[in-house]
Amino acid sequence: MLAQPSETCIIFHSSDLDRAERFYRDVFGIAFEPRGIGAERLLFARLSPVFSISIMRGEGQPGTSPLLTFTLADGGIADVVDALAHYGATIVSPVGPAPEGHGATLRDADGHLLGLYQPATQPLSRKDRSQ
Repeated sequence: MLAQPSETCIIFHSSDLDRAERFYRDVFGIAFEPRGIGAERLLFARLSPVFSISIMRGEGQPGTSPLLTFTLADGGIADVVDALAHYGATIVSPVGPAPEGHGATLRDADGHLLGLYQPATQPLSRKDRSQ
């Protein structure tokens, strides 16, 4: 096993966060917690101990949104991305900055888009943990 996700988050993109918040609150009763400020603002709601939903500013387009994202609480995102490429995944966006952490976007061997996320407090590589 490459990594055991600690959480799964479905990420939606919306050009109007206030409209999206009203929709999901009024239709499904989801209470969002705002995070970030300005252009980095997003909405977050924990739906269960291991599943959450986030809405980020951006254009939601079929095939790119929603994005199923796996959180790697123990770090090593760079190692996991490299290993997934060997398993046939295509790197869409390499490891880079994400809100309060690092993220990457890939397509699995069947072309499905998926995301990886890890908190900023964790090392990007497993070898960095031992140093």
